[in-house]
Amino acid sequence: MLFKTKKFERQVSIHKKVLDSILSYCQMNHPNEGILILKGKSKQGNILIEGLVIPPFNYSGPTFAGFPHSFLPFDISYVGTVHSHPSGTANPSVTDLHNFFGLVSIIVKSPYGDDDIFAWDSNGNSIKIIII
Repeated sequence: MLFKTKKFERQVSIHKKVLDSILSYCQMNHPNEGILILKGKSKQGNILIEGLVIPPFNYSGPTFAGFPHSFLPFDISYVGTVHSHPSGTANPSVTDLHNFFGLVSIIVKSPYGDDDIFAWDSNGNSIKIIII
């Protein structure tokens, strides 16, 4: 083995003001899903969320939300997406996993409180969230 790769246990850190913005956005879009792009940085398995972007040409309905990835400018600060699940479940669907973008997918379930936010990797494994 030429190279040893250290496996990091991922975690997501979100600024409280960003969390409040996410929850407000989800509440405003209810009963439809809402979707946002997460801006931040990643270092040694810690994904720090510092801001949000409303994706261009996004679309949503009661059971879906998305955007065409080809319209996004190249930006290395895009670390993932957050979207709401008005149905009340926070588990990623097969469609969520097939449309994974970035390093993390955050799902916020209804009723959109501080305890209703969950992070997932591209395989559907849970990632720990820390509010800072």
